[in-house]
Amino acid sequence: MSAVLEHANVTVADPHGTAAWMQKVFGWHIRWEGAAKNGGYSVHVGETNSYLALYAPPSAAGKAPESYGIIGGLNHLAVIVPDLDATEDAVKAAGFTPINHGDYEPGRRFYFHDENGIEFEAVQYD
Repeated sequence: MSAVLEHANVTVADPHGTAAWMQKVFGWHIRWEGAAKNGGYSVHVGETNSYLALYAPPSAAGKAPESYGIIGGLNHLAVIVPDLDATEDAVKAAGFTPINHGDYEPGRRFYFHDENGIEFEAVQYD
């Protein structure tokens, strides 16, 4: 058996707000929520075997620098979707702007930034 990525943990301004759009856009559900490290609060949103931990510190956090220029930067999170066109419509309805569309073997993709500045890639494989 090979290793499987279970979750990623990202800092957001409003875990409930971020989880809400993820539920609408990706069809995910809240798996758990509660008190977290250093007095913060987390909402875990995703599927049965994988999720994103959305962490908010107890006081407002600063913005990270552009990630592609720093070691350890989170450049983007990719999500496989069953219908890229429907996902793009949902992304737009959530108030985000799809960018950098591309077709490649074996699929299609686009990117968007959420309200926290996190870049997401939506990809559909043929």
